[in-house]
Amino acid sequence: MDLQFFEIIPKTGPMFVGALYTIFVGFIACGVGIIVGTALLLMRNSRFWPIRKFVGLYGSFIRGTPALVQILVFYYALAPLTGIDVGPLTAGIMAVGFNSGAYVAEILRGGLSRIPDGQWEAAEALGLPKREIWFKIILPQVFNSTIPLLVNEFTMVIKITPLLSTITLVELTRASQILYTETFRPVEVLLIAALVYFVICFSISQYGEYLQRRSVKYRL
Repeated sequence: MDLQFFEIIPKTGPMFVGALYTIFVGFIACGVGIIVGTALLLMRNSRFWPIRKFVGLYGSFIRGTPALVQILVFYYALAPLTGIDVGPLTAGIMAVGFNSGAYVAEILRGGLSRIPDGQWEAAEALGLPKREIWFKIILPQVFNSTIPLLVNEFTMVIKITPLLSTITLVELTRASQILYTETFRPVEVLLIAALVYFVICFSISQYGEYLQRRSVKYRL
């Protein structure tokens, strides 16, 4: 690696701004994914079979189509279909969030399967409404038991965000593309981008381990 690599470093300011944008988009999209995933979990346990069928079809559609296609559909088709003009930021967050929601729902379903039936029976025996059973007893335990998997899903969301560069969202990958077009040094620029992605994902995973240790200590 020659000295020109170090000459690029002072020019990487826009990349780190793009990295902050990546974290922001990933954080909001993850929040959307948790909301969507929780809603899908509740719908999966509905008394009405059409709702349960819809959840199954939704999950199959998300897992059976490329994330890039979903992003393009949200960006190019949402406005004509709904009459709402959304920019790349909103379309990107919605696309990634709804994609993540399908996987979050499966994670939460696995956590739900580990809840003893006796807790449902005890709550119903106390006469608690179903809403309170879900939100005060069941869901807190489900989220607590699935922290590592949810954190892993968050890192997957971060890894999907580079696809948003295709709809002109200037996150880390798009900023990197702009920089190596200007400097004609794609290898060095992309190595720096890869290192930044690693730092982001590694930090998220370490924070997830901290939350897991804290939750275990709290249970004890």
